[in-house]
Amino acid sequence: MMPGSDPTKPVVAMIPLDADMLGRIETLTRLWRNLRGQKPPPDTRMTQQQRHRLRRMIQAADGRMNGASYREIAIAIYGKPRISAESWKTSPLRASVIGLVKGGLDAINGGYLNMLRHRRRS
Repeated sequence: MMPGSDPTKPVVAMIPLDADMLGRIETLTRLWRNLRGQKPPPDTRMTQQQRHRLRRMIQAADGRMNGASYREIAIAIYGKPRISAESWKTSPLRASVIGLVKGGLDAINGGYLNMLRHRRRS
C-alpha cells in the first residue's frame, strides 16, 4: 500500500507497454490471486533447477560476503564428507563453488532481473 492510501478502496497498478509487459501482467495476476486467497498460477520464468541453483548462489555469495572461504562454503552446501573425499585444489566442487559465488554476487548486483524475464525468441 502507498502511504496515505485507504486499504478499503481499490488500488491501481500501472504497467508500462514495453517488452516486459506480458511478464508484468503475469506477475500482477499471481499477486492479485494471492491477495484474494486463491492459489496463484505457477511461475514459469524459472525452472525448479534454476530456482535451486539461485538459492545456492545466494547462499554462497552470502557466505563469501561474511568472510567464509570457498572451502567453508563448499562444506555448508555439499557437506564435509563429500569435500573431504578428494583433493580440494583440483576438486570440481571448488570450481563449482567459485562459480556459485560469482553468480550470486552478479544476481545481488542486479543480475536477478535477467533471471526473472521470460526468455523470448529474437
